This record gives sequence, C-alpha cells and structure tokens, in this order.
Amino acid sequence: MEHRTSRQHVVDMCRTMLARGYLKATEGNVSVRVPGHELYAVTPSNYDYDRMRVEDVCIVDFAGKHVPDDSGTGLAPSIECGMHANIYRQRPDVNAIVHTHQPYASALAFLRRPIPALTDEQVRFLGKRVAIVDYAPSGTGFLARNVQKKVAGGDNAFIIANHGIVALGTDPDRAVFNMALLEKVSIAYLLALTTETGKVYTIPTAIREVAFGKLRADEKRIAAQITEAVSPLRVPADEELPSADATAAALAAPAEGKPAAPAEEKPPAPSEGKTEGGEAARLGYAISEYPDVDDVLRRLRALVAQPIRGLRHDALLDVLNYYDTKCRASREITDRAKRRIPGGVQHNLAFNYPFPLAIERAEGAHLVDRDGNTYIDFLQAGGPTILGSNYGPVNERVAEVVRASGPVTGLFHEYELKLAEIIHRYLPHVEMYRALGSGTEAVMAAVRGARAFTGKKMVIKVGGAYHGWSDTMVYGLRVPGTYRMNAKGIPFGATSRTREAFPHDLGQLRRKLIENRLRGGTAAVVVEPVGPESGTRPVPRDFNAKVRQLCDEFGALLVFDEVVTGFRLGLGGAAGYFGVTPDLTVLGKAVSGGYPMAGGVGGRADVMAVFGSGLDGKSGAHIQVGGTLSANPLSCAAGYFAIEEMARTNAPVIAGRAGDRLTRGLQRLIDRYGLPYVAYNQGSIVHLECSGVMLLDMRHPVKLLKENKARKRLMEQMGAAYAAHGIITLAGSRMYTSMADTDEVIDDALARFDQVFALVEGV
Repeated sequence: MEHRTSRQHVVDMCRTMLARGYLKATEGNVSVRVPGHELYAVTPSNYDYDRMRVEDVCIVDFAGKHVPDDSGTGLAPSIECGMHANIYRQRPDVNAIVHTHQPYASALAFLRRPIPALTDEQVRFLGKRVAIVDYAPSGTGFLARNVQKKVAGGDNAFIIANHGIVALGTDPDRAVFNMALLEKVSIAYLLALTTETGKVYTIPTAIREVAFGKLRADEKRIAAQITEAVSPLRVPADEELPSADATAAALAAPAEGKPAAPAEEKPPAPSEGKTEGGEAARLGYAISEYPDVDDVLRRLRALVAQPIRGLRHDALLDVLNYYDTKCRASREITDRAKRRIPGGVQHNLAFNYPFPLAIERAEGAHLVDRDGNTYIDFLQAGGPTILGSNYGPVNERVAEVVRASGPVTGLFHEYELKLAEIIHRYLPHVEMYRALGSGTEAVMAAVRGARAFTGKKMVIKVGGAYHGWSDTMVYGLRVPGTYRMNAKGIPFGATSRTREAFPHDLGQLRRKLIENRLRGGTAAVVVEPVGPESGTRPVPRDFNAKVRQLCDEFGALLVFDEVVTGFRLGLGGAAGYFGVTPDLTVLGKAVSGGYPMAGGVGGRADVMAVFGSGLDGKSGAHIQVGGTLSANPLSCAAGYFAIEEMARTNAPVIAGRAGDRLTRGLQRLIDRYGLPYVAYNQGSIVHLECSGVMLLDMRHPVKLLKENKARKRLMEQMGAAYAAHGIITLAGSRMYTSMADTDEVIDDALARFDQVFALVEGV
C-alpha cells in the first residue's frame, strides 16, 4: 500500500480525537500531507471513525481529486477535499488539517464571533486572532475558496460560520494540539462574554506581535522544507533492486564451459599473454553507472538551503535510552579509557555520539560489541576490507607467513617484492612502489618526492579533501576555504607553500597554477579522484582528465590519493576507471586488506627514483622517507593475498552492486517519507546526507558559522539512531559496502533505515 505512513497518521489522529471527545461518529474530517508529493491522505466520506482502518483512508491530489489505489476498499474521500487541497497549496508549512464540529467553538460559529488575542499561548500557536470564515454550503468550492483566503494570513485556527472549525499544524500532533487549544480558548471566551458583557480583556498589542512573530518564524522554517526542496528520486515500490547475489553468482559461474578456478589457484602472470592492466579492465569496476553529478549537487544544495530535519524529541530520547540500557559495557570501558587515552579513543572514526562503542568481534558484514549487540558494518574499518571483515582465506595464508618468518624481520622479505609486483600488475602506471606505514605517510612522501623531482615547492589540493594529518596537508581541511583553521600546532611555514582550490572549480585551479609561477612553480596537484572526502562533493566524470591537462600545461605532477578508491573501485583503481594516468598514486587502507601498516606511494619509475633507499643516496636523488616496520612481512603478505582474493572473487564489483542495492533502496525510502535527504553512490562508496554539513564552505561564511554546529549535531544524532537500530556508518553520512554484503544483509539494513526514517520530524 502506498503512503501507508501518512494514512496511519490520519487514523492515529482520529483515534486521539475520538478518545478526547472531539469527534462524533462521522462528523468532521482529518487529513495529512504526503511528504514529497502533491498529495494528501484524508478520511473517507460518511464513515465511522471508530471502525476506520489504514486501508480505508483515501489519497487525494492538490486539485482535490481522488487518487484511487489498489487497497480495494472503494471508499470515497471526504466532501471537503477541495478545502483541504486549497489549504495545502496555500500553506506549505501545513502538514496536517483537522476539521471538526466541536461544541464550544461551534457556539461561536453560530454567534459569528471571532476570538481576539486572549493569551500569548493562543497567539503563539493559533495566530493573532481566531477569525470567522464566511458561510458557504459544505463541500462546495465557495467554502474552499473562503477558507483559502483566510489561511493565507498565517493563522492556524479558524471558525467557519454556522459550520465548525478548521485547525492547521506543522505535523499531525500539532494540528490536534491546535484544535484542542481552540476549544479551550472558545470556552474561556464564551465564559467571559456571559460573565461581564463588553469587558473582555485581551493581551497588549506589543505582546501579541512578539508571540505572533514566533509563530511566523516557525511557519517559515517548516515551509522552507517544501518550497526549497526538490522532488525525491521516484523509485517505484515494485522496482527490482540491483542484486549483489546475482553478480556474485554470475562471476562464480564457469566461463566458456571451463571449470571455475579453485580458491587456491593464483591468477595468471602477465607473462602468460596478459596485457599489463588488461586484467583490471576485464574484471570491471564497482561503479555500474556514474552518478549524475549536476543532479546530486542540486539536491545537496537544496538540502543545505532548508532547515534541518532530524529525529523527533521523543525518538531521540529512545535512541539515547538504547545506549544507556543496551551498551553499558561499552560505556564502562570507554569511560575508563578517557583516563589514559585523549578523548577516550585512538582513532577519530571510533568516536560516535553519545559515546564510543567497544567492539569485540568483526566478521564479514557484521560487528559485535562488548554488550553482545550485533550491527551491520558499513564502516568496514574506514573502507579497506573490501572482502569483508576478518576474511578467513587471507587470514590463513597470512598466518602461515607469520609462523615462518615472524611479523617483522628488519631486513628484506620476498613479500615486499610480491606486493609491488601485484600492484603493478593491476595498476600498470605504478611502475615502482614504496611501502610506508599509512596513507598520511604516503601523502607526505608523495609531496616531498614531487618537490624533489620537479624542483618546485608549491602544492595545490582541492579544498575540503582529507589527505591525512601531515603538516603540509592540514589546510582547507573538510571545509573548503578554511585555509589554516584546523592547523593548531602547525607552524605557518609548514603550510606557506600549500594552496587550495574550491571543488569543481577548474578556473580557480588554473588561477592558482598561474599565481604559483611567480612563487617558483607548482610541484604537484593532489586530488581525491571521486571528489573530496571520498566523493562527498562528487566530481564530474571528466574532472580528472581536465586536471591532468592543467598539470601537463604547467609542469606539475598529478597525484591521485587512492587511499579509499584504490582497489575499492576495482583492481584498476580510480585511474583505471576514469582512464586518467597520474604521475604518483597514494595507496592505503586496502593495500594491506585491513591489516596494519597499510600505505605507500607509487608511480612513474623516473619520479619514484627519488625514493631510492640506502644510506648514501646513490640510488637516486634520495629524499628521506623511512619506517622500520614499513613493508613488514605481515602487512605485505596480507596485501598480496588480499589483492589476489579480490581478483579471484572480483570482490570490488560485487561490493559495488551491494552499494547499488543499498543506494536505490535508500532513495526509495527517502521518496516514501518525502525527506530532503540525498543518497547516491560511487560503487561501494555510499553517501547518505541528512544534514549537508559537509557541503558548507567559506564562500558562505555566515551560513557556515550559523549552521555548522546544528547540522553537525544532526549528523551525529542520525548516526546514533542508525547504530541504535543496528547499523554502523561512518559519521552518520557515509557507508562502505563489501563482498560480504549479500542481498539479505542489504535488505535487512534497508528495513532498519526504514524504522529510523519513520522517527524523523514531520514524517
């Protein structure tokens, strides 16, 4: 059944008013706006509200016409459809309407006496006064137009001459509250009239204006959710979602009648007639269809333009209660940790509102916390575990290496070479590879190497991107245009030769390159190839190719930060997917398959010569990079085996289809609930923006300063709500799918997201 939530709201409102004595039998009518559609749900005509079911509620469009569905009841909507439709068209802040014949307000309808401003509560919720709507016969266009004229003034309650009342609300609860408040005020006014004729005292005009000003501010805030919104992506209820299971089955099926390769069989070597990089192209990529960036950005801008839509207060209290009652062991150990660990956790991703969860076990697509609660894991350690967490086949082979050599030898080990060879096999532009300890170290090395190779000093990054926490790159961090605002403890000299260009702004990037000519030239332009923060600000499909052209024009090296996209977008990485060859590539996370010491930098052999090892530097220009535990047998073997397994199973493509299924399902839910949220994906990188805080920037500094905290708080609260319903995300706005995310896992997650979205204000 379509629009079940809005229909249920109508039934619930009727039940409440029946219980309080405001409705009798079939009199009056109630409606609720269907979010995101020009439709509303309304009570059926001449039907006993005490017997009314969800399927009995009718759907009507804003022209006042009944929109039949397959519920099978065949009931006609209320004869006052035109009145309800006119109100919804006139007042985008109104999401629910109550029309009743309650006794005391109806007495004033017979007297045709408007109610003046008796109390500030009345003005705050109902308006400057309760006006009389001119009489017209029930169910006629005359009455609908009379009501529409009155509601345009912004009040929320009206008395219809010789008829009844109309009360409006920003949500169903508020509409019922306003209806009850009107009856309370009507009683008070009638008593005042009968007690001392002509001596009814009203509140001072100044107080009335202050109270009414608050009402109008609320109405404008709610109305913005409609007037500044864009229509959600329409996803039919019967549309079949993409299937990771079907993709996995097709990939596992024997090809051309030949038996599938056994698990332990190694992929063929390049010498066996394979073109370098050809296998990556043959295996394909995680992105089945690149997102319509213009449309995504339009939706994101609309989200940021609107007031925030978060959890209802009662729902947030339930979420916090989950943590208080179900996560006590996590709270106890993380409280202890605060005494020995700054902030209580060692990694930024581990902190979540209202307190961190302590995880005992990671397995495939799930996490289990210290209290025994199980969660669907869309964090996947920040993205590296494309095969799924704690992947057995890799673990077993790594254990064999560790048993033989130990986790570290301090000298050369064969898996250093094997890892470099398999990286080159799938990323042929990585002719040489230097393993380091993390993505942050790899970016540091790439910047240092670019400066050494080119003899130039300036570096340009895209504002808002995260390239680790090195001194040089903590600049324009997360929020474009913030320059050094996050650079506490970093000397000015460390960032004096770093510049940022706004996302998507190729014109500004060109200008920065021209300016840098006067400062000795640009050594490197560093980009996240899908856009800053793993595509939170997605780039157009041809963006990287155009940056490549600019780098060639100005003699700068192009550095791809593929810490997240490397192997996640496919064995060929973002470079293979976009068909753009960078000079240097930064790898991390996935390069060790979820094991520690995951990072490194690779690229053209002539550029990589500056990383030559050895004490005397005879291997090349020789810049200082190091790390005693870099390229240890444990990490290198883990990376080698993980890449082998990803190639054997084609895990990136399967994970990408899981991301497609999750995204399309989220878009369906957003459509169903009429939320302003935005869901899109780049393969297995899935974005779910509820607050748009990551889209704020210094081009709109007043909005940034005014809304940053509130939008960040909403993101944290939504992340907490997802976790309380069994879903772990990255900061409540990003998810990474893995090969372990079967259709069953994704569908389970969508059912949980459904429960959370039902708790949002105004739904």
